[in-house]
Amino acid sequence: MKVLVVDDEKNIRDSIQKLFGLEGIEVTTAADGLEGQRELLAKTFDAVILDLRMPRMGGQALLEWIVAEGIRSPVVMISALGEISDAVRAIKSGADDYLIKPFDPDELIRKVRTAAANRKRDDALEAKARTEARPSRLIGGSRAIESMRALIARVAPTESTVLITGESGTGKEVVAREIHAASRAATEPFVAVNIGGMHAELLESELFGHEKGAFTGADARKPGLFELAGKGTLFLDEIGDMPLPLQVKLLRVLQERRTRRLGGTRDIPIEARIVSATNRDIDSLAAQGKFREDLYYRLDVVRIRIPPLRERREDIPLLAVHILAILADRMGKPPKRASEAVMSLLSGYDFPGNVRELENILERAMIYCEGEEIDVEDLDPALARTGACGLSAQPSPGPEPARTEAGDALPASLELESLEKDAIKRALERCGGNRSKAALELGLSRRTIQYKIKRYGL
Repeated sequence: MKVLVVDDEKNIRDSIQKLFGLEGIEVTTAADGLEGQRELLAKTFDAVILDLRMPRMGGQALLEWIVAEGIRSPVVMISALGEISDAVRAIKSGADDYLIKPFDPDELIRKVRTAAANRKRDDALEAKARTEARPSRLIGGSRAIESMRALIARVAPTESTVLITGESGTGKEVVAREIHAASRAATEPFVAVNIGGMHAELLESELFGHEKGAFTGADARKPGLFELAGKGTLFLDEIGDMPLPLQVKLLRVLQERRTRRLGGTRDIPIEARIVSATNRDIDSLAAQGKFREDLYYRLDVVRIRIPPLRERREDIPLLAVHILAILADRMGKPPKRASEAVMSLLSGYDFPGNVRELENILERAMIYCEGEEIDVEDLDPALARTGACGLSAQPSPGPEPARTEAGDALPASLELESLEKDAIKRALERCGGNRSKAALELGLSRRTIQYKIKRYGL
């Protein structure tokens, strides 16, 4: 546990540091509010102990700044003055508790532990609510992602079929969910089926449903996914792997907007929007007769291509921060951050498995990492041996490193900072300066984006 103590009396700071140290609590001290600000911008603390009266910047002013900046550390105020009005004002301003000097050290420790535990509980509940309400998002600030967002915004309100193309692991279902979430049917079901992962007979039964006795083992009537999707969205993933006989049936559904269960005699109206995706070259498949051209034209009304991760390297740091936050919540681990060295290595790697591979790399690193920061040694050693993370791989063609006026390539860390700064700046512009909306779009916490804005002078 890490605590920041801000008090202008050195003996108070030293005493708290010593007492808390005996409890295994790490204490950082600051002599006034301005020093406290610098510490809070540079580090994360589980709690802040804040004196009310101090020179230069007092405790009340620092408390109000903490709240305004969205810093999540709970605050316990302390003061030698026993004015009730001061305590009331501090609590109303956002302090979690208040204690009068001289205080019982055990009581201070108890109040700090309680405040920290309550804040962690609240944060966990909020994170859970957010991830459950919106399980996936399109993360990134690159121009490629901005173009995709603009296209999604245009196509989502329509009823047009959409074909999403992109390599495996680029996040085709994420884009499909974004289209659904921005559509007029956002409150209706989103039903996803992976065509490439099913046997033809099972896939037919899943898509169209069946009547009782339609085939051996059909002991009861089963509605198809077209029906279950209702007025929502049916997402057909890996449509390029659909067998030709089923392509004929899918074409009929798209043409007539009706389906029929296996063994049935009644046509069922279909209202669901069809969004499909493939990681194959569907144009070549259609030209070679391996995919029906008439179905191809029905599906390819609006096409959205997701660029591979190697074509949008500036999104890697934002994706990494977002993925690490999700992994920490999912694995029940404290939040971890990737070191600058790890970010540089990840940003130089080609990621043949795209975002899914980045998730796997970071999940393994979360398991190996024992501290708060993931470093190079926490990455799977096999990655280095196979040339992953840029350790021995040949660099792929991509954006050239940024250069100074003298023509020298900038260090990788500076290039990353430049990309990150540009991504945050564009997100703020899109969101009209609203930091919360920009943070949500980029997959960052409000505290993180506040820190980045100050760091980059935005």
